Amino acid sequence: MAVKRHGLGGWGWTWRLLCVVLTWLLGVSAWIIWVGDRDQAAPADVIIVLGAAAYDAKPSPVFEERIRHGLSLYRAGYAPKLIFTGGFGGTGARFSESQVARRYALRHGVPEKDMLIETVSRTTRQNLVEARTLMQREGMHTAIIVSDPLHMARALRLCRELGIDALASSTPSTRFRSFHTRWRFLLQELYFFHRDLFLSAA
Repeated sequence: MAVKRHGLGGWGWTWRLLCVVLTWLLGVSAWIIWVGDRDQAAPADVIIVLGAAAYDAKPSPVFEERIRHGLSLYRAGYAPKLIFTGGFGGTGARFSESQVARRYALRHGVPEKDMLIETVSRTTRQNLVEARTLMQREGMHTAIIVSDPLHMARALRLCRELGIDALASSTPSTRFRSFHTRWRFLLQELYFFHRDLFLSAA
């Protein structure tokens, strides 16, 4: 008597697909976390501090952490120059993010001659495009990128795409401390990872 074979059926294939998608997302998440946890700081031509929100003349807590870490690397002698990035956050803003960062650094003893800024970028990609322009103008070749840990994987991927020879140095502490905020930030980075992946394949 012949044995009747049953296929997986719709639910079986759906379950397998869900498992594959979940495994993929967990893998990408682990990679984002792993990249952010590494500190590659080494001698370079410049330290690039990626922009974040500013409230008039004051950096947001997230931005202040990035600025402070950039200054720490500068004082440790990893690079002789700093590039602060970030444009104007909204209509009526008196200062761009980079101007806020420069004012902060000046108050903490960094000479103005050791700082460069750009004031037009609004996204991470634009931050890096404008920083690359400044590097080329000044004859700089290597950079240390400063940002939050969960943001670093995307920043480095953009650096490779833009031809920036970059190392990562994430902020040792982050304002995204709670499970809720870290989870939201991770979901945001997962979205940007796949958006950029599909855009580059298009």
